[in-house]
Amino acid sequence: MKQSTSSEIQLLPDEELNLFLDGRLRLIQSKEGYRFSVDAVFLSEFVTIRPDDVVIDFGVGCGVIPLILSLTRPVRYALGIEIQEDLANQAARNVALNGLEGKIYIIQGDIKHPPFEGKIANVVVCNPPYRKVKSGRLNPDMRRAIARHELTISIDDILRTAGAVLRKKGRLAIIYPAERLADILARMRPHNLEPKRLQLNYPNLNSGAKLALIEACLAGKPGLKILPPLIGQGKFSLITGGRP
Repeated sequence: MKQSTSSEIQLLPDEELNLFLDGRLRLIQSKEGYRFSVDAVFLSEFVTIRPDDVVIDFGVGCGVIPLILSLTRPVRYALGIEIQEDLANQAARNVALNGLEGKIYIIQGDIKHPPFEGKIANVVVCNPPYRKVKSGRLNPDMRRAIARHELTISIDDILRTAGAVLRKKGRLAIIYPAERLADILARMRPHNLEPKRLQLNYPNLNSGAKLALIEACLAGKPGLKILPPLIGQGKFSLITGGRP
């Protein structure tokens, strides 16, 4: 596996530069292809981060989650794993663009076979594909298809690898469709991951839950805390920012 680096920061023809977090975060994204959604922002706010934590992001995409965490939380350093070469390169350029080369490291690789050994992480975060392979229309844009459908990885792969890289009492934070909540909770315990915190996102007060934010602890004791509901985009509509 190789670490993605970029000797100079440049925009490709199909990319644009956006500003977030009141201009503190500069982010290169595709104009029409894969772009991060508010789901990633929800997860960045939800996850428990303690001073000096080492964080690994499974499926880092453009790098938005470790970038937000490094700019707003007391992270020691973060690793981002991304199987798609163009997205790994984009994430690496975003790290350099924000001057965080010594704090965030982007690696092109497969989550099922992490390019490092041992239990090195206090926290794993993951905004995984939501849909099973044969559910719904497959997006013709392969970057979007891999992000939305379990083409290269399953939820069991994610849980298995999280259990392998987390230190004792380490935490996995993940966001998942509310309709598949029972499925993911049932799969956590066989991987020695105990669900400890849960928050549901509702589009509005008259709708059922859309997303579930779950935090599990490796070898944790039973006991699940249900947080207050998250309605709509909450306070996160202000993160959208704009073009510089």
